[in-house]
Amino acid sequence: MDSLDPVLAAARPIITLDGVTKAYGNGTVALRDVNLSVGRAEFVSLLGPSGCGKSTLLRLIAGLGEVSQGRIGWPDGAERARNLGFVFQEPTLMPWATVFDNVYLPLKLQHLSRGEATPRVMAALAQVGLENFARAYPRELSGGMKMRVSIARGLITNPSVLLMDEPFAALDEITRFRLNDDLLSMWAGQNWTVIFVTHSVYESVYLSNRIIVMGARPGRITDDIQITEPYPRGEDFRLTSAYNDYCRHVSAALHATMEGA
Repeated sequence: MDSLDPVLAAARPIITLDGVTKAYGNGTVALRDVNLSVGRAEFVSLLGPSGCGKSTLLRLIAGLGEVSQGRIGWPDGAERARNLGFVFQEPTLMPWATVFDNVYLPLKLQHLSRGEATPRVMAALAQVGLENFARAYPRELSGGMKMRVSIARGLITNPSVLLMDEPFAALDEITRFRLNDDLLSMWAGQNWTVIFVTHSVYESVYLSNRIIVMGARPGRITDDIQITEPYPRGEDFRLTSAYNDYCRHVSAALHATMEGA
């Protein structure tokens, strides 16, 4: 999959945020005047220091909270609830349920019978390489495998937008790299829009064709950086001068916003 042309992405946004502000009852302003347009099939990372509102912004997009001011729009008229998948930082699996039943849950909530859902559940598990673990329980899985189950559950409704809140932060580096590669492979074949929260400059450059740098509270966008290197990207990309140059550029932008805070 080639990098999406930013001009084309801007011409056909799937999500728009206009002047989005989020304030809580205790007076804390988590986000202030966030303006952002995300194009169809973009892979966008939200990068910034802890407490800058990255996860809050993701949850507002998901409808897990109300904006205090501004508006989140869906220009193509998509029904948000049917077109979003959400992968949380922790796998949040039901320990008493099998891998199959954990992935089946969103379809069960849509009142789809187990028989009707089985082909879709097994296809989602195959996407993440766990088709042979359908009958296993979370306690029998490694951390990386649990996160794969969580991703499969996020994909089971065939979302057009996949929201991911630091899903690989707690994993060891080797597992994290492997899941980065698996995620890019799935994204290349599915035409999703991905919005990915991370603290890692290196992860954001590797995965994204666009990085949104956010400043500390009140959260705001301080930079919008295009990563124009083509896909597919593999381990060799991490060894290129282009990758290192982008990492330095993004690190400088992050450092600047933290100094400004």
